[in-house]
Amino acid sequence: MKLTLLFLAGLLFGAGLALSGMTNPAKVIGFLDITEEWDATLAFVMGGALLVFGGGMLLLRRLRSGKGCYGCDLPQCESEPVNRRLIFGAICFGVGWGLSGICPGPALANLAAIRIEALVFVPAMAIGMALHRWLMPSRTAR
Repeated sequence: MKLTLLFLAGLLFGAGLALSGMTNPAKVIGFLDITEEWDATLAFVMGGALLVFGGGMLLLRRLRSGKGCYGCDLPQCESEPVNRRLIFGAICFGVGWGLSGICPGPALANLAAIRIEALVFVPAMAIGMALHRWLMPSRTAR
């Protein structure tokens, strides 16, 4: 049942990306390029997603006393200070997103649609993730 719920959540996420046009790299680049004809669509998609997620988390916290599905604890609002690892990761993500117009969620949705961009991007993303794990092991592994 848990895997079915996770699969349905992923399917809903992918459908939302496809319906909103966010699997099209040109839409994302249109949002990031403020010098030409700026496309604000992505801002509305992000705002809608934040409202749905925030409302869902608020509802779950109130109805289930801080417990998620299957009794797991919901994340708390703990933050860590900004450090070099966070800044470097944000820069890498931003540069990759700006150059390709694709981030991990839409890349996987595009992979399911067998789009050529995803067939190049997803393996490169996997290699980057493996390199990160090898070069910068997590603090918990130390």
